[in-house]
Amino acid sequence: MPELPEVEVVRRGLERWVAHRVVAETEVLHPRAVRRHLAGPDDFTHRLKGHRVGTPSRRGKYLWLPLEDTDQSILAHLGMSGQLLVQPHEAPDEKHLRVRVRFGDGLGTELRFVDQRTFGGLSLHDNTLDGLPDVIAHIARDPLDPLFDDEAFHQALRRKRSTIKRALLDQSLISGVGNIYADEALWRARVHYDRPTAGFTRPRTAELLGHVRDVLNAALAVGGTSFDSLYVNVNGQSGYFSRDLNVYGRSGQACNRCGTSIERAPFMNRSSYFCPKCQPVPKSS
Repeated sequence: MPELPEVEVVRRGLERWVAHRVVAETEVLHPRAVRRHLAGPDDFTHRLKGHRVGTPSRRGKYLWLPLEDTDQSILAHLGMSGQLLVQPHEAPDEKHLRVRVRFGDGLGTELRFVDQRTFGGLSLHDNTLDGLPDVIAHIARDPLDPLFDDEAFHQALRRKRSTIKRALLDQSLISGVGNIYADEALWRARVHYDRPTAGFTRPRTAELLGHVRDVLNAALAVGGTSFDSLYVNVNGQSGYFSRDLNVYGRSGQACNRCGTSIERAPFMNRSSYFCPKCQPVPKSS
């Protein structure tokens, strides 16, 4: 699933090209793309027609399009390969086009949801009083959110009785950080992924949060991280942060800081990449 920078790049594109347009017609080309809308494809298309899309919003990795004149939003779950593309009406359909949204303003562009692996999808949900789709109300604020509470995060770390990478991936504790940016932030902070959270001091937590924010902002500045054609922005362009990765995906290559060979370790059905010299295994492990 894309992480915060990739989702924010898409959100910004949607804000430019889709916000404040009225839905004229929605076409569901594959029912699996709206399987999270439990009332089914026909209900989904009926409920969108005639409504104006508000300013696209994001919390962590989650993106939604509020409908201005309702208390509902379209939640976009990108999964592993979901793409929200803004295309001219006359552009050929993508091979894996799943949903098409046309607008009634004559601007000549439409919104397309394309998903090769069909793990993602669109669904309509009621909003909470805070304006979030109710199914993601449990998701924590992300570290780029001005209302993110650093002290509350520190206290939660101390109580967590976990290890630091597991905590960074816990979307109910801090959202938007996934495997790539957790590894990159931990390398910058010189912290091993298996370090217990209970031992973090306030200065150490503050330092780590600073590195998390720095790596997210750096990725955001170059459009996120693309390893293949599955992640693109709304105009179909890839991100370039993969060129600046220090540890993720670099097993066997030299650490950019000390020259030691980067190592890879199994982690939660995924992998952790780290420098064994810069990020030594904690003594308590």
